[in-house]
Amino acid sequence: MVDYKFNINANEYLPLRDVVFNTLRDAILTGKLQPGERLMENQLAEKLGVSRTPIREALRMLELENLVELVPRKGAQVLDMSEKDIIDVLELRGALEALGVKLACKNMSDEEILKLKKAHADMMQIFESGDVEKMADADENFHDIIFNATGNDKLIQIISNLRIQLYRYRLAHLKSPGQKVVIEEQHNKIINAIENRIPSEGSKVAYEHVKYHTEYILNSLNKDY
Repeated sequence: MVDYKFNINANEYLPLRDVVFNTLRDAILTGKLQPGERLMENQLAEKLGVSRTPIREALRMLELENLVELVPRKGAQVLDMSEKDIIDVLELRGALEALGVKLACKNMSDEEILKLKKAHADMMQIFESGDVEKMADADENFHDIIFNATGNDKLIQIISNLRIQLYRYRLAHLKSPGQKVVIEEQHNKIINAIENRIPSEGSKVAYEHVKYHTEYILNSLNKDY
């Protein structure tokens, strides 16, 4: 039997299918399940103590998020992203981040700006702990405040899906030395643009923020190759 190095994340309020989905997604995003690794329904069912039905349903949900590939008669395997996939996702994310900050410059309330500043301060404190997953969560919280202020539900939904696809690469990025200084500077520029209601500036700095991440991730990939 394959030794899957994770346990089920129990939640009495969620359907079993969703509990299995969240468990497997977390294992993929945090690297407990590696790209190319086979996911066997019967072995996962035994490991997690559930029937094969919620496993099968969860794998279909993961396929919709482009995290696994279901191969007829062969089962499922964790998907890796090609360099082109990453570029495509980041190009789209850059455009959407720019749009999100542009709209936030117009729509964000003073109360939400204070909340954004606090989220940024909290993230800088978490950097000192070295907990990469908490850093990523804090960074997502910062950007969620911006996107929620746009009031555009479709935009929020799309950006959420794009983040999931790149999560494992963002963890590697945040681990690297010197990121706190760069991210602090870029986030402060975004906050300044929103606070001073300058949509053109906000759009520009948001796009540059994603461009920086893009260049870093691609450079890291090329070094690995």
